[in-house]
Amino acid sequence: MEDRLISHMAGSYDLIVIGAGPAGLAASWRAAQRGMKVALLERADHVGGLAASFDVVGVRVDQGSHRLDPHAPPELLTDLRGLLGDDLQQRRRSSRIRVGDEWLSLPFRADEVSRRLPASLLARVARDSALSAFRRAESDTYAGVVRSRVGSALYDAVYGPLAEKFWGMSGENISAEHARRHTARLGTWRVAARALTRGRRGRADVGGYYYPRTGFGELVETLSSAATDSGVDIRTEAEVDRVRVTEDEVEVTTQDGDAITGGLVFSTLPLPVLARIARPAPSLTSIESSARLRYRAMILVYVVHRGGRWTRHDSHDIPDPRTPVARISEPVNYRDNPDDPTDRTVLCAEIPCSMTDEVWGLDDESLADLVDETLGLTGLPGVDRMHVETRRIGQVYPIYRAGYERDFSDVDTWARMIRRVVTLGRQGLFVLDNIDQALLMAYDAVDAIRDDGRFDRYAWTVARERFHRSTDPPV
Repeated sequence: MEDRLISHMAGSYDLIVIGAGPAGLAASWRAAQRGMKVALLERADHVGGLAASFDVVGVRVDQGSHRLDPHAPPELLTDLRGLLGDDLQQRRRSSRIRVGDEWLSLPFRADEVSRRLPASLLARVARDSALSAFRRAESDTYAGVVRSRVGSALYDAVYGPLAEKFWGMSGENISAEHARRHTARLGTWRVAARALTRGRRGRADVGGYYYPRTGFGELVETLSSAATDSGVDIRTEAEVDRVRVTEDEVEVTTQDGDAITGGLVFSTLPLPVLARIARPAPSLTSIESSARLRYRAMILVYVVHRGGRWTRHDSHDIPDPRTPVARISEPVNYRDNPDDPTDRTVLCAEIPCSMTDEVWGLDDESLADLVDETLGLTGLPGVDRMHVETRRIGQVYPIYRAGYERDFSDVDTWARMIRRVVTLGRQGLFVLDNIDQALLMAYDAVDAIRDDGRFDRYAWTVARERFHRSTDPPV
């Protein structure tokens, strides 16, 4: 199936992109470079989505922990180096994770694991590793897949508690698809476990990543500038409320009454939102299926610490079920930026939740107190708090509850049949992807637009299947 773009007309665009996150920005830029007339619509007053950065008392911070995978395809890294230059820094990872009562480095070091973990847990890990060849095949749940790959000891100590914290449900109620798409995240534990059972010492892997000098938002800001320089019409504070498809074009209208037309639309909107605003509308069955596709919310608590760097680590992952805080990062440790202040730093605490949870309604100071309690529970240093502010994000992670595949397939099948509309990005495809994967998805979508102006649905389907089979790097 192919979609033919309309030719240039007054007030019309070859491509309209909805959503100025990483995928939307990259798609807009790439399409404009190919000579297309492109409009990019974003409901917020800034571009970047969750990849945007902002200032907290003069310190540039991100919305959670972001990194760029050093193993991303060379074409993508070449483009980003060309845009960012020396500001794209290659960094060595200095993360930690709390296992029992101990902090362990990420990636894991077998010698550290053998010294710090309790003997009882070490014995269970070693036993699980020795019996790995005899474990039953994967089941149809996240818990079953992870237990079959890393054993019950590590599942009970790390993956089970993290699953409940991030997704708000037991691993037995989470789809196996989530575990299969993140196979690489399980590998670092398996390497450490094998090293323990064979008496080896040393680091299981050497972690690294790319990160912009002034914050992760520099990447999307630079993409936005490149898109503008290439002729993209970027409109912020333009919330789309209707996507109407006709035989010859697509009309996109916004809440402030603006309307533009184009030959093709790339939508990064959440699938349930697209189902609600698209015309012709989907069937009642598809609407009901879209309503069952849910997202996890997130509270980000930014605590300003007086006195310089808090720790030397970039992030601390916290499976401990006694606190809802899942990760605490220190943005200045992700980069080498001489412009960062030396007399203060900022901690970013991530609290996955539902918007109906009690924690969602806490005020800023109560949330900062919760962070203090977490530091005390986990043995992390205290903070000399001088300021706190928070951000609440309603849709962060898609929830892969067991059986979600049926609902997603129903909605996705409907979306694939909409002429002149292509869904992509984390929200548009209901995927938990990394930034580099979102950018690659945008590249593939633009590459599917032929030189004669037709959108190649076959090429895009092949690209989507390739993306579906890909896995994320270790957390």
